[in-house]
Amino acid sequence: MPTTTVRHAVLEVLRATGMTTIFGNPGSTELPFLGDWPNDLRYVLGLQEASVVGMADGYARASGHAAFCNLHSAAGVGHALGNIFTAARNNAPLVITAGQQARSLLANQPFLGASEAANFPKPYVKYSVEPARPEDVAPAVAQAFRVAMQRPRGPTFVSIPVDDWGMAAVAPAARTPLGDMAPDPLLLMQLAAALAASARPVIVAGPEIDEEGAEILALAERLRAPVFTSPFASRLCFPESHPLFAGHLAAAPEAVSAALAGFDLVLVLGAPVFTFHIVGECALFSGGVALWHLTTDGEAAARAPVGMGVPGSLRLGLPALTALLPEASRAAPPPRIRPPAPPPAFPLPPGHVLARLHALLPPGTVVMEEAPSHRPAMHAHLPFEAWGSFFTMASGGLGYGLPGAVGVALAKPGTRVVCLIGDGSLMYSVQALWTAAQHRLPLSVIVLNNAGYGAMRAFSRVMGTRGAPGIELPGLDFSEIARGHGVPAARAERPEGLDEALRWVLTSDGPALLDVALDQGVAKLYREKDEA
Repeated sequence: MPTTTVRHAVLEVLRATGMTTIFGNPGSTELPFLGDWPNDLRYVLGLQEASVVGMADGYARASGHAAFCNLHSAAGVGHALGNIFTAARNNAPLVITAGQQARSLLANQPFLGASEAANFPKPYVKYSVEPARPEDVAPAVAQAFRVAMQRPRGPTFVSIPVDDWGMAAVAPAARTPLGDMAPDPLLLMQLAAALAASARPVIVAGPEIDEEGAEILALAERLRAPVFTSPFASRLCFPESHPLFAGHLAAAPEAVSAALAGFDLVLVLGAPVFTFHIVGECALFSGGVALWHLTTDGEAAARAPVGMGVPGSLRLGLPALTALLPEASRAAPPPRIRPPAPPPAFPLPPGHVLARLHALLPPGTVVMEEAPSHRPAMHAHLPFEAWGSFFTMASGGLGYGLPGAVGVALAKPGTRVVCLIGDGSLMYSVQALWTAAQHRLPLSVIVLNNAGYGAMRAFSRVMGTRGAPGIELPGLDFSEIARGHGVPAARAERPEGLDEALRWVLTSDGPALLDVALDQGVAKLYREKDEA
C-alpha cells in the first residue's frame, strides 16, 4: 500500500468522513498539523478552547454530522472540559484531537506535556486514546469518528504527539458509521398491547426525537394522548402549539409526579426517566403506574428506576409502534391554554419581552437559549413549532449558548440564528462574539440582563438562603463588550422602542447584540453613563 505522512493520512480521513470544517485554537504542539493548511478544509478559530468545543457542538447538532475540534495539549483541554461535559450530555458527535509533547520527552514531564492524556477528558468522552505508534494516529481518528456517530452519539478524543505528524503512515480505508438499530419487535408488540389496553396513557417526549428526525405526531394522534416535554430538554420535543401538547415537566420529583398523576401508562420517548435537579420523593415510581421507555441510550434505559426499557432507534421504532396500534376511541384531551403575555411595564417584564420576540421572529429562525432563570417565561410566551428550531444545553453548565449559536449559524448558512442568553451566561464564553464577527454570521444575540445570576437568586429563595456572595453582577456594559469584539450593539430599557430594537437585531447584516435591561438598576447605570 502507498505510504504518506501521518498528517496527510489524517487530512484524508477528514475529507473521507465529511469533517471538512475544523474548529480550533492553535498551540505549538499542533503547528505541524496546521502548517500549509489546505484550501478545501475550513478552519474556524475560537479564542478560547471552551468556545471552540461549544461551536463544534452547535455545528454538529445542527448539521447532524460529527464535527472536528483541534485543541492545545494539557491546559487547553482543561479549558474545554466544561463544554466537553456539555457535549456528552447533548449527545453531540465530536472528534476532539489535542497536541501532545514529543514522545522522546514524555518520560520526564516536559513543558506542555499531558500526563495520562487519554484519561483527562474521561468519563465524558465515548472513546479516548493516545495511539501507541505514529502509524496508528489516522486509524484512531477514523475510529473516533465512527464511535462519535454511533447512537447515542457523543464526543471522542485522540491525543497526538507533536513528532508523529511527519512520520510515515498509510491512510486507512474509508468506512461509514454503523446504521441505526431498530428496537426489539417483540417488545414493541408488548408495548402496543399495553397502550391499547390503557385508559389514560400519557407521553413524555425528549430531545432524541428531534435529533433522529423521528415521527411522533402520528403516534400521539393515534393514541389521542397528551404529550409533555421531558425535564431540561435540550431540543424541541413536540410542536408546542399542537392541541395535544400538555407543557414542560419541571426537574423536580414532586412536580413530575403531580403532572403525571391520574394516568395509567407513561410512555417516555427519547429522554431519561427522569432528569431531576432537586431532592424529593417521586411518588410515580412507587405508585404502580406502568412505565415504558424507548431510547437510543441503552444505559439510560438500564438506569431508569422503574418500567420496561426498549432500546433502539426512535426513527425506526415509532412508525413501527404506530402501525401496531388501533385508532383510539377515547376523546382527545382539551387543548392547553397558554397564559396571556404580561403587559408592557418598566422595568421590562421577561414574559413581555419574549412575547414580543415571538411575534417578530422571522420564519425559519433557529433559537439557541441559555437563560435558565427565564426559561419558564420562554416556555409560556415563546413556543416553538418546527423541528430543528430550538437548542439549549442538556448539562446545566453555563458557557455553551453563545458559541453553540455560532456553530449553528456556521452549519446553516443564511439561516437567522437567535442566541437568547442571560447576562451571567454571556460572560462565560464571550470570546465567541469575535468568531461571529469574523464570519459575518446572521446571529442575533439578545441579552436578558437582570444584573446577576437570576437562577441563583431563585434557588436562594427556594432554599431559604440569605446573603450568599457572588450573585450580583453590577457594572457590565454589554454594548461596549460587543463592540470591542467587532459586533454592533444596542440596548432596550423601556417598552417604548422595544419592538424597534428587536426588529433591528433580528434583521442585522452580520452579528448584532441587543442588551435588554430587565432590572431597574441596569437602566439606571446606563443612564448615568450616558449623562457622564
